[in-house]
Amino acid sequence: MFLKNCWYMAGWSHELDGGRLLGRTLLEEPVLLYRGESGAAVALDNRCCHRGALLSNGRREGDCVRCLYHGLKFDGTGRCVQIPGQDVIPARLGVRSYPVVERQGLVWIWMGEAAKADRAQILDFPYLDDPQWKGVPDYMHYKANWLLIVDNLSDFAHLAFVHTKTLGGSEEYAFVTRPTTMERLPRGFRVERWHMNAEPPPFHRKVIPNPGDRVDRRNIGHMEIPGIFMLESLFAPAGQGAEKGNLEGAREYRNCQFMTPETRRTTHFFWNYLNNFEGADTGISESLHQSLIEGFLEDKSIIEGQQEVLDADPDFKLLAIAADAPLAHFRRTLARLIEEERQGSLRAA
Repeated sequence: MFLKNCWYMAGWSHELDGGRLLGRTLLEEPVLLYRGESGAAVALDNRCCHRGALLSNGRREGDCVRCLYHGLKFDGTGRCVQIPGQDVIPARLGVRSYPVVERQGLVWIWMGEAAKADRAQILDFPYLDDPQWKGVPDYMHYKANWLLIVDNLSDFAHLAFVHTKTLGGSEEYAFVTRPTTMERLPRGFRVERWHMNAEPPPFHRKVIPNPGDRVDRRNIGHMEIPGIFMLESLFAPAGQGAEKGNLEGAREYRNCQFMTPETRRTTHFFWNYLNNFEGADTGISESLHQSLIEGFLEDKSIIEGQQEVLDADPDFKLLAIAADAPLAHFRRTLARLIEEERQGSLRAA
């Protein structure tokens, strides 16, 4: 069901501020996330090994966490370091720890074999470090399998029908545009699509000085396993040659989205939509943030409905159309990696 040996986004860095103990189910495993007094992020099994109490209901003490049922204390490696009223601590007492990395405001976790965790595999999002790019990070919870959300992001044509009055703009987008490139990557895909001489979509009209001017619009979507989506959007004055590199007067956005399975039927959805032109006007980020919430709620309604259909009839078959090439490649690649991981575990056993 899940690929374990890879990096998943577990949360935003700000979710660990203030000494918070964050309990979050990831890949059907209960995980405690916190930042120790030293500043290092920690991820542990969220169940005290003594009686299964939630450590997220406990108390942080320095870099450790104390269970507030019987007072057992665990360090950042998961080792039990104190039992009130008991001097000898059996070596078997402890909880699992997970490799975790904080970078660019993101908290990454490795849910598989700790020895295989390679920080070099964590994707880079340079605009999250660049003060010129501004946005509002956010979170949604989906009552749906994460791959249904990946499917949704794999074809821009849905913008025309699901988001006509928010992120899309018109149904014309689906009929007159085609992907100009579709690259099958070792762990995902990259798709580029242009819409020439178009009306700006509603979310863009709200943040530009001349909302009636027509635009040439480019979307470049990049999806990576296990469910990481990056979208580069560009809106340039129509007819000035943006497709040939003339970007004078263009407005650009960077969108990063992270789909992390909570269970096989529920998903943590993290996202940020950034722009590089607002300057000191934070109202632009706020406007874009609200527009994205409206759009994602439109997606959410459809995707959660899909999950209800599949739950009601597990034998229902999803049939492909030509636009499904990116998502088909992604699902085949993911299935192959999961099978290779399973076979490797069997050989090791």
